[in-house]
Amino acid sequence: MSASDPPPGPDEPDTRLDVRLLAPAAAGWLTAVVLVAHRPLLALLAAAAVLTLGTVTVLLARRAGQRAWALLGVLVVALGMALAAALQTHSLRAGPIRALAAESSTVEVHLKLDSDPVVRRAPGTRRPPYVVLQATVEEVRPRSGSPGTRVRTPVLLIAGESWRNVRYGERIAATGRLDAVPDGDDVAATLSVRTPPRPLGDPAWWLRAAEQVRAGLRAAVADEPPDVRGLVPALVMGDESALSDELTEDFKTTGLTHLSAVSGTNLTLLLAFVLPCARLIGVRARGLTTVGVMTVVVFVILARPQPSVLRAAAMGLIALAAMTSGDGRRRAVRSLSVAVIVLLLLDTSLARSAGFALSVLATAGIVLLGPGWRDALANWLPPWLAEAIACPLAAQLACTPIVAWLSGEVSLVAVGANLLAGPAVGPATILGFAAAGVALISTDVAQLIGWAAGWPARWILLIARNGADLPGAANPWPATAVGVAVLTVLCILLVFGLRRILARPIAMLLAALVLALAVLRPVGSFGWPPRDWILVMCDVGQGDGLVLRAGERSAVVVDTGPDPGAMNRCLRDLKIDYIPVVVLTHFHADHVGGLAGVLNGRRVDELEVTPYFSPPAEYRRVTDLAAQHRVAIRTVSYRERQVVGQLSWTTLWPARVPALPSSGTSSATPTDEGSPENNASITMMVETAGLRILLTGDLEPESQRAILASGADLRADVLKVPHHGSAQQDPAFIAAAQARLALISAGQDNDYGHPAPRTLDLLSHQATRTATTSTAGPLTLTNPDNHLSLTTHQPR
Repeated sequence: MSASDPPPGPDEPDTRLDVRLLAPAAAGWLTAVVLVAHRPLLALLAAAAVLTLGTVTVLLARRAGQRAWALLGVLVVALGMALAAALQTHSLRAGPIRALAAESSTVEVHLKLDSDPVVRRAPGTRRPPYVVLQATVEEVRPRSGSPGTRVRTPVLLIAGESWRNVRYGERIAATGRLDAVPDGDDVAATLSVRTPPRPLGDPAWWLRAAEQVRAGLRAAVADEPPDVRGLVPALVMGDESALSDELTEDFKTTGLTHLSAVSGTNLTLLLAFVLPCARLIGVRARGLTTVGVMTVVVFVILARPQPSVLRAAAMGLIALAAMTSGDGRRRAVRSLSVAVIVLLLLDTSLARSAGFALSVLATAGIVLLGPGWRDALANWLPPWLAEAIACPLAAQLACTPIVAWLSGEVSLVAVGANLLAGPAVGPATILGFAAAGVALISTDVAQLIGWAAGWPARWILLIARNGADLPGAANPWPATAVGVAVLTVLCILLVFGLRRILARPIAMLLAALVLALAVLRPVGSFGWPPRDWILVMCDVGQGDGLVLRAGERSAVVVDTGPDPGAMNRCLRDLKIDYIPVVVLTHFHADHVGGLAGVLNGRRVDELEVTPYFSPPAEYRRVTDLAAQHRVAIRTVSYRERQVVGQLSWTTLWPARVPALPSSGTSSATPTDEGSPENNASITMMVETAGLRILLTGDLEPESQRAILASGADLRADVLKVPHHGSAQQDPAFIAAAQARLALISAGQDNDYGHPAPRTLDLLSHQATRTATTSTAGPLTLTNPDNHLSLTTHQPR
């Protein structure tokens, strides 16, 4: 029954949806989207126009009846949103911060930290990891010694690794450079800091207490395996500090990201446990309300009182009421509309937040579609199973267009993964909360509870890993206006037709069979890879990731690219389970950043690395991953020879590290891109299936000339062009290879201009055929009947 249905009889419950606030909420959201990026004056003019229209509407409302009053509600909310946008924009522009940022001024500031530090790495670059924080500037001095100005202006802080241990709520002094941000951002500027933090004051007492609880939970699971150690705090309190990049990628692929971040699910599960326990001990009526409110307050403090946490708490309460109370669905639209209006009035920048849109859409899907789909499934399934299927299905379908717009992918396993993982989420979350609380009293007991929480967490990890490894888990979708519009139309059509399918067991069985075929792809990826493949240069973006076949379902991997997900998918499509050796030519992130994807669920015997352990941050990251997965690390030796299965290779470089040869002849290219890390790249001559393949890492001309001077035989059938085809190549080195085919791994539209036109011309003059991943995707070599063949085919 909908809002347009006739009213129920005197003895019938009123199940009509209360949609009276839906139009005002939508109007308010649209108003905030339009005005949040503009100057305060424009927002005030819009508010004046809305006020005028509202006055006219009030005068007409006496005669026009209910529709005019509804229009008045829309105008009132739009007026409020316009005023809120004007006030927020004015607050960001007030004070000297924006003016200083426009001039990229260096300033001294006193900050209050508004988020936990997040360590990030720039894929495909040589830059060390950096830390990102939200902060509020409380005092700013344009230059040292000048008087400070008291302000309260939000900024985005970008700092070095020395900031990774700062605490939420801490006050810190720093010196950095302010830079402007586009209009419409929820901060006034970015602040880039290269100096260590200088603490001024501790966080508030209640934040320190919350941190003790969070630390207690981390200690309770400290003896668990690394992924369990990272997942339990993420499930319980949104503490993602220990989650690996590999696991984060798997959660994205399987649609389980909401479990590892603070979402309404966390609070819903906690309340669903606490309130029945309160009833068991005799708490009733207002006492239950008090317990519920206190639970929400404690949860928000533990998970950090940030906008995303407050939003998650509001949406979780609405979804819980809709699915559990008799008239919850009828009131849910009204409650959701009120939540949208209030949250946007408090922070109009949420109007352009993808996270806010996903949260609202997921909640709307659950409260509007979930109960009806649950009832349809309950015709032939147990009620608990019907609800377990209906909720994730409704939320996923509602969010699919936005997710595709953000990621360029559509997940076909998200509903199934959520269905399978769902039963384990509650126990892991509740036991995790218990461990956190008990840790304040007894560490030993907390560790016992943490051990128990680790078992349901293991099940969730199993679902995420295996779901992400399925051939059709994630499917590319154009992240364009047309692509998203088409997907939205398809989702709307599904909404109208899905209830009939869900109510019929045969129709559901057929739909599940079609979905299984799409996900499992038993016929393979349209003939890729060829059965007799020898080498695959994976499409890892701006980086290197090569796979050399060593035997059935086994391979040697040379470099891993910058992205664990891309490397994992490539190996999965090649059906590689066993990797005797992973060779890391050097420690730049675009060659080692994807190592976690290689180690994901595969047996790896050994890492072979260059003796030049730089950059230090990436070297530590590699050694930490190797230790976690119990993989040995060995430094290569000059001129050593190895045989693995059908492969053999000789290490041609490095010979001397870190000392490098002198420049040599004058015919060399200038080395403005040179670096000691590149020049220490492992260089290998691989022999397999009657072919010689020269793999060169990121060698620069200095080392290229040194290899030539060593007298090594560089003749090869296939050349992996050094440094992604950069302009820095020694012509004599390229000529000495005499290669029939040159392979270049580079990212599409990369910022470096790789491959360089000069290098392509050099290869062309050598009559060498050239192929690059930036235009052809993954490159596959075969050699049937001693006839070198190149296949360019996307596995997806």
